[in-house]
Amino acid sequence: MNINRRAICAFTTMAISLCAVAQSGTNSPYSQYGLGVQSDQTTGFNRGMNGLGIAFREHNQVNTINPASYSAVDSLTFLFDVGFSGQVTNFKEGNRKLNANNADFEYAVAAFRLTRNFGLSFGILPYTNIGYNYSTTGKTAGSASTTYANSYYGEGGLHQAYVGLGYQFFKGFSLGANVAYLWGDYTRLVTNSYTDSYAKTIQKIYTANVTNYKLEFGAQYQFNINKKNIITLGATFTPGHKLGADPECKVISTNPSTAVSDTASYSVNNGLEIPMQFSVGATWDYNRQLKLGADYTYQKWSSVAFPVYNVINNVPQYALDGNYYTDRHKLTAGGEYCGDEQSRYFLKRLHIRAGVSYATPYTKINGNDGPSELSASVGFGIPIVNSYNNRSILNISGQWVRTSAKNFITENTFRINIGLTFNERWFMKWKVD
Repeated sequence: MNINRRAICAFTTMAISLCAVAQSGTNSPYSQYGLGVQSDQTTGFNRGMNGLGIAFREHNQVNTINPASYSAVDSLTFLFDVGFSGQVTNFKEGNRKLNANNADFEYAVAAFRLTRNFGLSFGILPYTNIGYNYSTTGKTAGSASTTYANSYYGEGGLHQAYVGLGYQFFKGFSLGANVAYLWGDYTRLVTNSYTDSYAKTIQKIYTANVTNYKLEFGAQYQFNINKKNIITLGATFTPGHKLGADPECKVISTNPSTAVSDTASYSVNNGLEIPMQFSVGATWDYNRQLKLGADYTYQKWSSVAFPVYNVINNVPQYALDGNYYTDRHKLTAGGEYCGDEQSRYFLKRLHIRAGVSYATPYTKINGNDGPSELSASVGFGIPIVNSYNNRSILNISGQWVRTSAKNFITENTFRINIGLTFNERWFMKWKVD
């Protein structure tokens, strides 16, 4: 297969991926708040360490969470990485339990070296996910015979197609940047109905469509303590900004006796925004076999408002709420062990990974803190060896995520992540073809 045919295959996969990202990757009721559940924007090797990677410089993997790492990509090779996941989630509220299954396309990314110390990456990644469908029932206050039914449905999310560059300015020091096209939409429906034939059915429909941009800047500095010990420091910064979207809310009131409906429409000009984000990380590499690291991420959501529908003094309004979000902090620690990735022995080339994380809420629910997350993962990087390629890697990891908020639903998710990194020597000049 020549270079042109390989390029066509890679870009065709990217195009197919654009359709696949429209699928929802969550069943969580917590995705009904804000922009949805924040997606893991990492690739297969990161996920084995539960998302660790701010200070990782990999020559044979695409590390999208710090664009400065692109400068470490091997020369002569083209990296292409695609990932999928499948999950089972257990929902628990009081004595009630429910399970839900979900499968999702996760990402498609690529990277190669342009010139010495200068790498390029591009691909498609998720940003947020929305997907839920549930209902509640009960008796209305002051009436023994009238019951109510509230149903909640939502779908959508935001996605990003990015191009990034990373350059090593001098030995050990690299800078990089990702420029992304951010797009997506969401639809949320809340329906309140009653068995009383005189009580109106109220349906609220929330919609928004986003087409904007997202920037991310990264830096890494690597230095040797001695021949066996290497330290790498990393940092990234994402500026916050308005998304230029005008979220809408429609309130439909239906008289069950006459089936006559009244519709009131509201909108908020430029009502959606993403926050400033800052991350730092450090890794210790011992003898190019054992890598241990930690990352910290801060998202300044408290400076971001979100549109909310309320009725105040019998006057309905759809307006920005400056107390909707709260700042999010996330800490991740993990590592990787590989005996010798150049060895002829399969087990010595096997990558063994593990990581743990804790993240605070970024939304509030009825004035209280939303869900926090505790998660852990283990994974393997399995070398693929065949007659013409011994550099590609199959990344498999298992992850457990516990999402909970006081007096609300507790979610326990068990997820399998599968990523396949194709490592092809596209740019080598063969003497015999």
